Amino acid sequence: MLFRSTMSTSPDIRVCPSGPEWLAQACGLFRDLSAQAIQSHGRCVIALSGGSTPKALYEALTSTDWKFQCQWKQMVFLFGDERAVSPDHPDSNYGLAQAALFRPLGIESSQVHRMTGESADLEQAAEEYERTIRNITNCPPPAIPVLDLVLLGLGEDGHIASLFPGTPALAERNQLVAVGRSPKGISARLTLSLGVINRATVVLFLVTGAGKAHTVRAVLQPQTPAERALPAARVRPDCTRLIWLLDDAAAAALTR
Repeated sequence: MLFRSTMSTSPDIRVCPSGPEWLAQACGLFRDLSAQAIQSHGRCVIALSGGSTPKALYEALTSTDWKFQCQWKQMVFLFGDERAVSPDHPDSNYGLAQAALFRPLGIESSQVHRMTGESADLEQAAEEYERTIRNITNCPPPAIPVLDLVLLGLGEDGHIASLFPGTPALAERNQLVAVGRSPKGISARLTLSLGVINRATVVLFLVTGAGKAHTVRAVLQPQTPAERALPAARVRPDCTRLIWLLDDAAAAALTR
């Protein structure tokens, strides 16, 4: 099902029924997009997202239907954001990926590069993670590295990663990684900046549920300056691919 978007970069908007069909579409996209990067240059550098929808994807990818269809040994895993917690904390994005994806698949620790959210100095942790990204991508400053695939969820307030409306991290232009602040829950975060997200070869939004329908409409078909300023609406990759995979509930408010 196709919808019209008013974003300056025309996204590829895909809608399918929730549940198994949506998960199959998500797994197929993950397999195909990672395979394209591997075929192009021998590996796929991926920034993972936290949250319930990406968790469902990770668990599905470890099933017998999908785990043998992906070239796991050629993947390098980064993170789009992390809360200021230890890696074994229930709210850790790394902990979620470790339990739902890495451990079931036997992913080597050398393939995984986590954000040190438990650091006492988050500014220093952000700088260290920027160095990690630059080393992995062999990209010295001031150039912006190109990640092969960035997975994003969508908050009901329009936030992505840990880039929240009206926060300084959203305006960061020089750093690849910034210290973010959430208005709810664990406030202190580490997050990729918009600059590196918008430089990715593919940005893939994974959004499900009726609770996201209003926000999806606001981002993809904005009607006010405030909607156009939402963090998710600022994801406009430069000459690359922007894909939204929605279930029918999340897409319910869109105009065809």
